[in-house]
Amino acid sequence: MTRRITGTPHDTTGEHDATDTVPNSPALHTSRKGFLRGGALAAGIGAAGAAGVLGPASPAQARPGVDPNPRARRPEITRLATLTGPGITTRFRMEATDLGIPAVTPDGRILLIFGDTFEGAKVGAGFWRSPVGLYADPDVKLKKGLRWTGAVGGETAEQLVEYSHDGPLSTILPADVITIGDTMYLWVMLNAGLGNVTGTEIWTSTDSGETWERTAEMFAADHLDGFSQQCTWALNEADGHVYALTTGFQRDKEVILQRVPKESILNPEAYEVYGTDGWGVGDPVHVIGGHVGEMCLRVVEDKWVLTYFNAGLYRVECLVFDSAEKLTEPPLFADTLFWGCNWGREDDERVAQLYGPYILPGSTLDDMHVALSQWQTGPDWPYHVQQYRVQGIGREIAAL
Repeated sequence: MTRRITGTPHDTTGEHDATDTVPNSPALHTSRKGFLRGGALAAGIGAAGAAGVLGPASPAQARPGVDPNPRARRPEITRLATLTGPGITTRFRMEATDLGIPAVTPDGRILLIFGDTFEGAKVGAGFWRSPVGLYADPDVKLKKGLRWTGAVGGETAEQLVEYSHDGPLSTILPADVITIGDTMYLWVMLNAGLGNVTGTEIWTSTDSGETWERTAEMFAADHLDGFSQQCTWALNEADGHVYALTTGFQRDKEVILQRVPKESILNPEAYEVYGTDGWGVGDPVHVIGGHVGEMCLRVVEDKWVLTYFNAGLYRVECLVFDSAEKLTEPPLFADTLFWGCNWGREDDERVAQLYGPYILPGSTLDDMHVALSQWQTGPDWPYHVQQYRVQGIGREIAAL
């Protein structure tokens, strides 16, 4: 007997326990009730964005893994630029922020969407918004680092849609953004206390990200047993479907694969899951193992590239697949790009309290650029995004 797997509308009637602690909280141990009370404590936790109390993982969690390509040459990793912080994004009233989820806008600019954002250079340092967006010049070569040209909202990076952080809905965090034709779609997670996801929505923009609408309620938090909260997606031009890798927000789950016709992306009933008996039937197949955090799936040249935070092993992985149809099979290429480490022991490949690896537009397999977040819990700074250059993945694939 097979079980049909389909989407279900977002149920807004569910109750959520506000007293239990957030799962997998290596750095901060604070109840959701404490978060909802507000004040300085709430602001500090809320600033964690997609990492926060759910990560970044504590350096103490790091443990050795197995190199999936023992004979391969390592890609060359370079810490290229700091993208956010004092003197860099101060003019947008945003010095403390994270994530930086990129897309190319319909008018050809580069737009990065950030999570919990504060005016000062510290978690909780005034004027809290989430999500916000910055535009980068597409004509500047990536190897020179992104150059900001403006913010969504004008001189100040404003929240993409209006809502209050004071109340049951504490923050809305971005998962991924995609451009299809003249419309941009942003998958977001609603939080009633960080980590207590109540559901997901898709927001849309038809003016290259200048304005956004809360267009569609999508999935309740417990949809597919909680495996449909965090998302990354890409369009397969060959079959007209958007392929979405999804998991929970708590960094304690594996990853499943969904797809939806591009014209039905706002219809939760149109999503189907890859199951044990194929698309839409059987139990969901865990296509990526481990404890997975933020993910980024992009088509780079003719390959499907996934970067993701492996919270269980405290590192960032890169997987390369031949096509969307191969996402359910072992990857063509797999390697670790960045290892987590302690503060004060960093180099280009070792990054303290890392998370959120996002592939920047314009990347190639041999010259890939990644926006990577850090948050030093305790002092609550740095809490920023940096750009890294990864050279040589294409060379390694050619040598396989």
